[in-house]
Amino acid sequence: MKIREATFEDAEVISLLARVTFDETFGHLFKDRQDLLDYFDRTFSVQKLRNSIASKNNKFWLAFVNELPVGYAKLKVHSLSEFILQKERVSQLQKIYVLKDFLSKKIGFQLQETLLSKAKELNSKIIWLSVLHTNERAINFYLKNGFSSVGKHIFSIGKEDFEFVAMGKPL
Repeated sequence: MKIREATFEDAEVISLLARVTFDETFGHLFKDRQDLLDYFDRTFSVQKLRNSIASKNNKFWLAFVNELPVGYAKLKVHSLSEFILQKERVSQLQKIYVLKDFLSKKIGFQLQETLLSKAKELNSKIIWLSVLHTNERAINFYLKNGFSSVGKHIFSIGKEDFEFVAMGKPL
C-alpha cells in the first residue's frame, strides 16, 4: 500500500472514488436514487474537487494498492464546529473513504494517521468529524482511535434527513 498527497491532477480519480465509496456506504439509504445522483453532481464533480484541492485549507491524500487508487482522505484546516468549544487551531477530518473490497487492509487507519500527522504539523490542537449515527463500524473505529462523541446534528440530502454524531479528539 502507498499513500501520497493528492494534487490538482488527481481530481478525476478522487471524484470517481468519492462517488463509488459514498454509494457503497450510503446508497442503500436513499429511497430516490436521483437524490443521490444529484448530490454526487453537486458535491463530487471534477471541477468542485479541483477547486477544493486548490484551497489552502484543504489537504487530500490518495491510497493505492498495487498501483490502483482504493481510497482517499480529506483534511480541512481551520474548520470550526458548533460542537467544539475551542475557536482556533481546529481542523476537520472531513473524509476517509476506502473501497469496500479493501476495508480489511487497514487503509482507513493509515489514511487517518497521515491526516492526523499533517493536522499536528499545521498546529491544529483539536480535530473533529461527523459520522452517520448508524455507521457502527466507523463510530467504533474512531472511538478506538481516541475520538469521543461531542454532539449530534442533522444533514439533509434531497428528501432524506440523516442524523450524524460529531466526534472530537485533542491532538
